[in-house]
Amino acid sequence: PGLAGIRRKKDGGKDTVMYLEGSDQHRGWFHSSLLESCGTRGIAPYDVVLTHGFALDEKGHKMSKSLGNVVAPQDVMKQSGADILRMWVCATDYADDLRIGPEILKTNVETYRKLRNTLRWMLGNLAHFGSEDRVDAKKMPELERLMLHRLAELDALVRQAYAEFDYKRIFAQLNAFMTSDLSAFYFDIRKDALYCDPVSSVKRKACLTVLDQIFRCTATWLAPMLCFSAEEAWLSRYGADAPSVHLQTFPDIPAAWPDDALAEKWRKARLVRRVVTGALELERAQKRIGSSLEAAPIVYVSDRDLFAALVDIDLAEICITSGATLVEDEGPTDAFRLDETRGVAVGPKLASGKKCARSWKVLESVGSDPDFPDVSPRDAQALREWEAMRKAAE
Repeated sequence: PGLAGIRRKKDGGKDTVMYLEGSDQHRGWFHSSLLESCGTRGIAPYDVVLTHGFALDEKGHKMSKSLGNVVAPQDVMKQSGADILRMWVCATDYADDLRIGPEILKTNVETYRKLRNTLRWMLGNLAHFGSEDRVDAKKMPELERLMLHRLAELDALVRQAYAEFDYKRIFAQLNAFMTSDLSAFYFDIRKDALYCDPVSSVKRKACLTVLDQIFRCTATWLAPMLCFSAEEAWLSRYGADAPSVHLQTFPDIPAAWPDDALAEKWRKARLVRRVVTGALELERAQKRIGSSLEAAPIVYVSDRDLFAALVDIDLAEICITSGATLVEDEGPTDAFRLDETRGVAVGPKLASGKKCARSWKVLESVGSDPDFPDVSPRDAQALREWEAMRKAAE
């Protein structure tokens, strides 16, 4: 039997009717019901027709008990959970036949774990975040405003794709955002500020404000697809008595968040960061450094526009090094380069100074505070604030 869904209009307007079935029904139910309705009422019986392919095994063969290649949904849910099965559906192009099997599901499980860890990391950092810590977007550092821009981009994409039942596109974009933009870029850079900055730090508070926005958006965007995981994360953030994530609407995105010029500037910065990362990986492979924080590379940029984009960006911060020097020059012939990023060269250099016992950065300023001789001034200030908070709580 086919499935018909009805979307009731709250304003009393015409309801939207959708027919959902396999692609074989173009010559079956879809066709027969269309003929009957047009012949008797003069209109189509549905507003939207959504068709899907059929489930095949990993090799593209039709499932059969005699072949022993049947994958039972209840077995998948029992072993891996219902959200893994839902993820498989959403990550696959359902317009064609869908392949499923142990290896395909194994890939989905690994992807799911990464998404879950991303949500869990945000929850951990937001545990003590309150409304009094919020920072207005206008006062945020550029990196935070870049993340708000990305949320604005994704919001438009997600809304359109859901309206078009394009779940594969939604899942692919959210997965790329959470793994590449967040875990491998934004989180990686901001761990230092979150873990080591004083609690009064505007940068730290701005980061937490953005994490709160990212969490709200990603949880509600994922909810229709990963309904159980989104609910679990939502209630972990807002409490067991909070209204369900499935009762939420997608957050409204302020008109001020999109910033194409800022996005282009940071696109260039990420290109340079990739070259620096490559240089550091080579230094690490050759045992000249252990951690990237032992380095203070010299970054040569010969492209004038690219150099201008980097002038007011803290390269040491985004490259996770203890220092970095930007030079408008082609650089020496033996400097590290990547073929795909022309005009950028990196000269390896060890950071000078002592290693901060708290942040692990190698800085000349470590030990300048007599009360905290093992840390940098920034970390000394953070320790003072934590000590003051501890005493105030006694």
